[in-house]
Amino acid sequence: MATRKGSCDWRFDAGRLCLDLVATGAGRADAPDPLDRPERLAHWLMDSGAVPQGTRLTAVDHHWLLLFRQLRTAVDRLLTAQLGGRGAEGALERVNALAAGSPPGVRAVRTGSGTLVRGLSTEPDCRALLATVARDAVELLTDPVALGGLRRCEGDNCRRIYLDTSRGRRRRWCSSEVCGNRERVARHRRRNADPAGRPPTP
Repeated sequence: MATRKGSCDWRFDAGRLCLDLVATGAGRADAPDPLDRPERLAHWLMDSGAVPQGTRLTAVDHHWLLLFRQLRTAVDRLLTAQLGGRGAEGALERVNALAAGSPPGVRAVRTGSGTLVRGLSTEPDCRALLATVARDAVELLTDPVALGGLRRCEGDNCRRIYLDTSRGRRRRWCSSEVCGNRERVARHRRRNADPAGRPPTP
């Protein structure tokens, strides 16, 4: 899957909206959280497609930030449990409670060129957008076919979870262009290293 980036250098290559949210917290333990400010969350909501481009998000604040980070943690725990890791006590209840909310109402909006694009009926509130992401997580977790393609990236220091939709489901990395390329470079360096263990000459 090609790596798609947004206005804040987000990556959207995990295969689902809920997985793209989890990916924002899947960096190294010492890395800063990219969802560190309300304006960053607003950018993510726009770039991820959770809301159409140009949607007004004037109400996004630190409370929104806290709730989305809590949802991210809950979904991450559920996915990790699905992959055979630690348990996820309380996470399912959290996601289900948020998924019970109503997502934003949608409508078709005619552009200046006459084409129709998706818009929202009103400016969405936090609960509606949490419901959008939580419902996507519920759809994923209850789809046996999709769950069969759930993978954790094999890249060094990468915790990203993605859906493998490749033929034969042999995809190893969250992104061939990022982690896959790093692995190929590392393999090339190992292959060309001095037998005595000295690094190759630049």
